Amino acid sequence: MANAQSGATHGDVAMMLDGLDIIFASLLVGIALLISWRLRLNLGKSIIIASIRTIVQLSFVGLILAWVFAQESSIQVLSILSVMTLIASHAVSKRIKKPYRGLFLDTVLSLAVATTLVVFTAMLLILNIKPWYSPQYIIPIAGLILGNSLTAVSLTSSQMIDDLHQQSTSIRMMLALSATPFEACHHIIVKAINHGMMPTINSMMVVGLVSLPGMMTGQILAGADPSQAVRYQIITMFFICTGSALSCTIISLLILKRFFNKNNQLIL
Repeated sequence: MANAQSGATHGDVAMMLDGLDIIFASLLVGIALLISWRLRLNLGKSIIIASIRTIVQLSFVGLILAWVFAQESSIQVLSILSVMTLIASHAVSKRIKKPYRGLFLDTVLSLAVATTLVVFTAMLLILNIKPWYSPQYIIPIAGLILGNSLTAVSLTSSQMIDDLHQQSTSIRMMLALSATPFEACHHIIVKAINHGMMPTINSMMVVGLVSLPGMMTGQILAGADPSQAVRYQIITMFFICTGSALSCTIISLLILKRFFNKNNQLIL
């Protein structure tokens, strides 16, 4: 069972969890299963599989991170970040209903560039972490940015691809009137990026009022000073916002390039 340990300052209390606590927490999933059964939602199987995968995947990741933290090798850290980016890109590709050739590569590029820029800015200029590849910091931060950018890129891509197909006639008409591909599709790009950024913006609007983010909650439960936890959460939200904005912009421009040939003709 969880037991309290005295913190170093302010009488903070850190909760130490064991396997029995995880078992008791998993029983709460039974409520979701009961709702699914009573309302015939047919979500029982999905909930059970998702719960099992959560335990297995996070336990496996915990073992890997413990080993990486002990090694503190830049090569190992960069390898893990690369794998995380590939997995995120694969997840995005699977969510697109109308995929195109090169979608996976475009997704990798958009997520990798955005995450790299934000992470290195955070590590070198804001947090001043030494060494910069300290796994304790860079992996969680990169994970947060990738996780949120994944959703943003997925929404942006889906919206833009759908609109390119639905508005192909008007786009070709504008091209015939000497508009460039960017000019003909500017309103589509704007709509797609807005759509992709909406979850991040909504989250920032209500953070601290409606919800306490996981990072902040975890730090407080671990006994951290609430004021420090808040500051870390603030900069984390800014990292996420910037990463999402960059990745959405990059993927929209890459999609635009894919859907037009060298003669500025729309290819569908």
